[in-house]
Amino acid sequence: MSHLTELKERKLESQRVFDYFEEICAIPHGSRNTKQISDYLAAFAGEHGLTYYQDDANNIVIIKEASAGYENAEPVILQGHMDMVCEKENGCEIDFEKDGLDLYIDGDFLRARGTTLGGDDGIAVAYALALLESSEIPHPRLEVVITVDEEIGMLGAEVIDLSMLKGHRLLNIDSDVEGHFLTSCAGGMTVEAELAVTRMAQSGLVMKMTVSGLEGGHSGSEIDKEHANANIVAGRALKYISDRMALGVISMAGGLKDNAIPREHTAEVLIPVDKKEEFLAYLEELTGVLRREYAASDAGIQITAEEGGVQEAQILSYASMSKVLFYLRQVPDGVQHMSRVMPGLVETSLNLGILKLTEDAFLTTTSVRSSVSTRKEELLDRLTHLVEFLGGEVEVNGDYPAWEYRADSRLRETISEVYRDLFDEEPVFEAIHAGLECGILSGKIADLDCVSFGPNNYDIHTPKERLSISSTEKVWKLLKEFLKRCS
Repeated sequence: MSHLTELKERKLESQRVFDYFEEICAIPHGSRNTKQISDYLAAFAGEHGLTYYQDDANNIVIIKEASAGYENAEPVILQGHMDMVCEKENGCEIDFEKDGLDLYIDGDFLRARGTTLGGDDGIAVAYALALLESSEIPHPRLEVVITVDEEIGMLGAEVIDLSMLKGHRLLNIDSDVEGHFLTSCAGGMTVEAELAVTRMAQSGLVMKMTVSGLEGGHSGSEIDKEHANANIVAGRALKYISDRMALGVISMAGGLKDNAIPREHTAEVLIPVDKKEEFLAYLEELTGVLRREYAASDAGIQITAEEGGVQEAQILSYASMSKVLFYLRQVPDGVQHMSRVMPGLVETSLNLGILKLTEDAFLTTTSVRSSVSTRKEELLDRLTHLVEFLGGEVEVNGDYPAWEYRADSRLRETISEVYRDLFDEEPVFEAIHAGLECGILSGKIADLDCVSFGPNNYDIHTPKERLSISSTEKVWKLLKEFLKRCS
């Protein structure tokens, strides 16, 4: 469903990278839906006579021996993940479980109509395949490691066996600001909370309330922008409404991924028939308040409602509604601490990414991040205390360590030199408040020297995601020159 033929007219050195990226985007590859893309990678390796290892989790390792003259060079590990965050706009009919993406060119950008693009981290896979395919690019032994389910807690990196690798230099192609090289990152975990709820029958006017118009974004790298969280805003709105009139909650749902700041939330509520105008007037008033508060970060924020008619519905009991609203008003969310070591860097944060109200349970999924392990554990304790105080339970998944800065890095020195020589620009080395698999992989490979980088990719984890074509070209040149100098 793509329209990338005009790319060929640009005669890019990286054309094969985009060819492979297009093939990848034609295959559904959201988190937990990676069997097909993993098999595609295995088939690629087989077709090109490359050694590969595919595990039961769908992780894959592909090895290409050194080209002539590079037999004694130290191997290089190229690493990324095959899964993507699947977000789409309202009205978009793509089924991420079985459909590919609808790609198109927008000036210097590659985009997908109505959905996330998956440049995070499909571009790493595309770079790797183009390198593995080429018979002209000189290189040391290449060890390509492509993991699964990175976006939901680095689950693939946790279980992958890397005992077949010989390299101790790793290029992680999973960052999104070209020219900025990452040298450390936060650790994190996913916290799932469950509160049992009871219901009762009640008659009244059903209203479908929607929080929308939010920017969303990556819950790590963009948490410092303080974008509104639709789940938190919905909790605030419902509490304020309950202070003004009798309110029953029928359903609630917001967010699709714990590592994406929720852009929308929908709640069905029951109100007295004679309170309709007051209800609508208050939502309009609250929208005005929110637009002033979030003028710089979410100018389009709004709360709207549709009438569903007078009927009897199963609403939360008053005790259950009180617990749910108490949780949403008290749960921490967003930036909690800024780093005192690296000014401007978020140290600790969390994001209530998924909220769902079922017939008998209130469920939330929160992404917790920190570059200080004790602060991460302290946030877990706060969440656990709150949930257990309300009679609920907490489960932790995908707990991964921070990637610590390495003061002495030959890899960092080499790639810095190559970047400077190629582009006459000074590279930037920095830490990031987001999870990268380098921390987990450093625990599997002794004395691992890592650098993370990638092309410019904007608004990741949202349907506005766009990958810079010119920047992708620059990073391709960087990769080739780096490997050439590895002799």
